[in-house]
Amino acid sequence: MPTRKATRSDTKLFVLDTNVLMHDPTSLFRFEEHDICLPMFVLEELDNKKKGMTEVARNARQASRYLDDLVSDAPLKIEDGILLDKLGNKNATGRLFLQTQFIKYELPPTLESGKADNAILGVLMALQIEQPKRSVILVSKDINMRIKARALGLEAQDYFNDKVLEDSDLLYTGVLGLPEDFWESHGKDMQSWQQDGHTWYKIKGPLCPAFFTNQFVYLESGTPLYAKVVSQEGDTATLRTLTDYTHQKNAVWGITARNREQNFVFNLLMDPDIDFVTLLGQAGTGKTLLTLAAGLWQTLEKKLYAEIIITRVTVPVGEDIGFLPGTEEEKMTPWMGALEDNLDVLNQSENTDAGDWGRAATRDLIKSRVKIKSLNFMRGRTFLNKFLIIDEAQNLTPKQMKTLVTRAGPGTKVVCMGNIAQIDTPYLTEGSSGLTYVVDRFKGWDHSGHVTLMRGERSRLADHAAEVL
Repeated sequence: MPTRKATRSDTKLFVLDTNVLMHDPTSLFRFEEHDICLPMFVLEELDNKKKGMTEVARNARQASRYLDDLVSDAPLKIEDGILLDKLGNKNATGRLFLQTQFIKYELPPTLESGKADNAILGVLMALQIEQPKRSVILVSKDINMRIKARALGLEAQDYFNDKVLEDSDLLYTGVLGLPEDFWESHGKDMQSWQQDGHTWYKIKGPLCPAFFTNQFVYLESGTPLYAKVVSQEGDTATLRTLTDYTHQKNAVWGITARNREQNFVFNLLMDPDIDFVTLLGQAGTGKTLLTLAAGLWQTLEKKLYAEIIITRVTVPVGEDIGFLPGTEEEKMTPWMGALEDNLDVLNQSENTDAGDWGRAATRDLIKSRVKIKSLNFMRGRTFLNKFLIIDEAQNLTPKQMKTLVTRAGPGTKVVCMGNIAQIDTPYLTEGSSGLTYVVDRFKGWDHSGHVTLMRGERSRLADHAAEVL
């Protein structure tokens, strides 16, 4: 336990709850110059949670390994704290303190004694009395724990380091509306030329530094412009007009874009130079339908990809229905209702004159090229020339997302889609979801693109329900 007085009053002492370590084992090294304290109950809970193959158990074991590496061969007495930069984490210049002695503390009679959460709060109270000039703060992912701490007059906060953004409204949308005076302010010394059926513009102006590569820009007043930023450097940018997928002549597997954002999505999905696509949008905006249509067209017609692989996180919305019988594909089938629904739509649109036999034959052909895989068996795999779709990606942690995206081999395109307003996994928020993470980290890369879909196209009932419910 820290007995020394703080040498600098501006360094804080953070008391970590167990769930922080189980959420992110590297949290030990994320507090810069500040010190960390782990009560004995946290170490006990880590020990209890380490068994099993779940993500939580893996994180508990990793946190224990970090603690073992820090504590072993500690040059000073453990009461004086252990330097956190010992393992090469140069940003962590504070110390780690472990509870080395029994602390007698008086908890309010309303709090049940012997409960781990209350014992941690007791340690926090004792530390605050022991070091009155220092800021002692509880860090916990448990909302009720933070409420209890504040009710006792103690400082408490969430673990923010894993959050990509504080506010999901600030997340990159991949789409930018241009002001009406765009050509007046950016048209001077503009170069324009025709190439590969598209018009290219090389422009210079004050908006250019804010552009990202593969971002879509549009201007709907006067002469409409729908273009993609091909390159950007300083106050210069190169724009290229888009293929119009709202027109029936450019239909993809019988599907045309119904709005501006869907047109942008098709321009990403059908571009062979784009290896990674992320799509955000509420229910009914067409994420799965557009992606499947583009995947089938490029797999069966263009032969760009060998097959389509679809995976998703198996997080139930209600009570779990237990074990499912059959092979890996059969176990995943109940989770793939969205796939079945969209294949029905695509089969109808592509085979309007084929009759029942033609539709059945096409459906069998599609099924032979669409494989459903479980996330649990992805580690160590490499996908060559595959069209990989990660559905419901908002329920993935950043670590799981990294595991999946790094499966891509040569010739593979990865499409991640989801709705960050529908997260079903505990401990994940809109700011810390793996989908938010990749959208933010990949923006501006030459071979990736992102679009946030705005308008629902499922039905007037679904649109109204999404708005008012």
